[in-house]
Amino acid sequence: MQRSLKVISSMATRQLLAELASAWQRQGGVTLELEAVGGVDASRRVAAGEAFDLVVLADDAIDKLEAAGHVVAGSKLDLVRSEVAVAVRSGAPRPDIGTAAALRETLQRARSIGYSTGPSGNALLQLFERWGVADDLRGRMRQAPPGVAVGTLVASGEVEIGLQQRSELMHLPGIELLDPMPEGTQIVTTFSAGLCTASRQGAAVRELMQYLRGTAAAEAARRQGMEPA
Repeated sequence: MQRSLKVISSMATRQLLAELASAWQRQGGVTLELEAVGGVDASRRVAAGEAFDLVVLADDAIDKLEAAGHVVAGSKLDLVRSEVAVAVRSGAPRPDIGTAAALRETLQRARSIGYSTGPSGNALLQLFERWGVADDLRGRMRQAPPGVAVGTLVASGEVEIGLQQRSELMHLPGIELLDPMPEGTQIVTTFSAGLCTASRQGAAVRELMQYLRGTAAAEAARRQGMEPA
């Protein structure tokens, strides 16, 4: 008898995978056990040999797991592209981020800036380095703990402005998303799936992976603020 499939992912794809799991199971697919945690924690647990069947993380994290032998070689499948969005607390003034210069000025004026431990946070720090403002902003940067949405820090007033994957911000109460980040500053992460070497249900996992790249998945991705890869 086929067992359920255990899937671990970072928080960015949590809502998307939950929606797709329900649709997959309604059409007769094997039951999915989903767990979403911080991306760093997910990578660590897969690398430690926990019995997961499928892992969904930023593409570079999947590459590292594959290189280390924790994801089956050649099984990586790009699923979605996810952009970083900017959020402020509901009711707060909406600062100008319409151009790269305006975004830079807005962030330099902010009393505090929230960012994530994931790929979007790393890319944001690289952007600040390119702008030459990293030292100026460092004392006002607040990194959300792994698995904690930056938007919750914005909603509570702990930070004035926050940047994270749109998919992680768009469903949170108490915040408002600003216009998309302007040309030249966009941060887009590709999230990919990989068949874990610990899995004993390779055929079922590969069937699921193909479903995650199908038409229904593409429509769900757009509803969750992402684009199919």
